[in-house]
Amino acid sequence: MHIATLGPSGNNHELIALRYLNMRCSGEGSITLFTQFEDAFKALINGQVSHVLQCTAHFSHSDCVGRFMHRAYPVDTFIAGSKPLALIAQRALTHPTQIALQPATRYYTDLTGFEEIIEAPTTVAVAEGLLSEQFEAGICAEEVLAQAPEQLRLVQSLGPALDTWVMFATTPLPLSSPLRLDHEDDNHPRHY
Repeated sequence: MHIATLGPSGNNHELIALRYLNMRCSGEGSITLFTQFEDAFKALINGQVSHVLQCTAHFSHSDCVGRFMHRAYPVDTFIAGSKPLALIAQRALTHPTQIALQPATRYYTDLTGFEEIIEAPTTVAVAEGLLSEQFEAGICAEEVLAQAPEQLRLVQSLGPALDTWVMFATTPLPLSSPLRLDHEDDNHPRHY
């Protein structure tokens, strides 16, 4: 199995792809990281990879499902937790006024104390911005605190986000698959 997913290295897409290979493929397989999902799906369609892994919370999910309909098919779905997340701030700032976040994390905690919200493409970019002192505060993986404990402080631990993930391939599942619900017996419809 050769999985395409979203980079950069160290993000949750790579983490979940590695978990998938370990749990479902005995660790066998490889991962290629892309900067955009559109490129990952094109690689799937062109036969450069065998699968694409995408979190349904990613802003491009519905666009990719529509754009690659009848060419990329969901073949597996599961729930997985992200790296534990946290609201982290620069230690030198008692009351930071700006916060950086990846848009999917916007509602993970109360942000009313911040005057400015800066959108970043990934939580990895938020962590990098905190480490380079570009951002006063941010929501990212809690593990970034260990990289600069003298510079950064924990404001609030948020824990892992539980998300739904979809694996795509170029061949659809057979109608007999237990993952498919579109094979109901029309002669015996269910009444709810």
